[in-house]
Amino acid sequence: MHNFLFGVYPYIALTVLVVGSIARYERDPFTWKSSSSQLLRRKQLIAGSILFHVGVLTIFAGHFVGLLTPIALFDTLGISHGAKQTLAIVAGGIAGIMALAGGAMLLHRRLTDPRIRATSSFADTGILVVLLVQLVLGISTIFVSLQHLDGHEMTKFMAWAQGIFTLQSNAASHISDVAWIFKIHLVLGLTIFVLFPFTRLVHMLSVPIRFLFRPGYQVVRSRRQSPLPPRKANATAHSSLTKPAE
Repeated sequence: MHNFLFGVYPYIALTVLVVGSIARYERDPFTWKSSSSQLLRRKQLIAGSILFHVGVLTIFAGHFVGLLTPIALFDTLGISHGAKQTLAIVAGGIAGIMALAGGAMLLHRRLTDPRIRATSSFADTGILVVLLVQLVLGISTIFVSLQHLDGHEMTKFMAWAQGIFTLQSNAASHISDVAWIFKIHLVLGLTIFVLFPFTRLVHMLSVPIRFLFRPGYQVVRSRRQSPLPPRKANATAHSSLTKPAE
């Protein structure tokens, strides 16, 4: 079971993540959205959304760099395993608490507001609950990591993650003796990859790069500055064109 969960399941999760996301984008492009509920109720949204997204993005970036950067590169740069472990505990702890607080605000808003609850699908609420559970597990691992401040325990996860991406058959053996809470955290993280294409999380892949290079400006008028009626506008334009020059 250990070899399946940490040697086979990662490839299943990554395959579903990639293939499922491509299939959804091709077959149901109009469902590829964040489904924002800001128009229904802004209370709790702004603060909760900022805390949640900043925390989650910080955690994701930390995990990506921390797990997939070759160990030899840290050694070459003179960054000790202990220093890396301390940085992960401090930065990850702060980001985790931010994301957990923001996510709790968003979940409370989604469950207590009748209009938002009525427009929320099971997947919308379910994936938020799963993310909050994952955040609680991640914060809980800090108490175990404090017992291994030398950083050598972290190198096991780095060897495992890099072994998965380099197709090493013995990748699962690197984390065979780690604490159980780390293993649950990893399995749930892989499960989030599986659920990713079927939830609103897909909007994370839609980085609005083309917005920065639009060919023109978008004209927006307020209600007080409404355009002229079509007939009056045409008459005004016609008179300005036919009026003789003085």
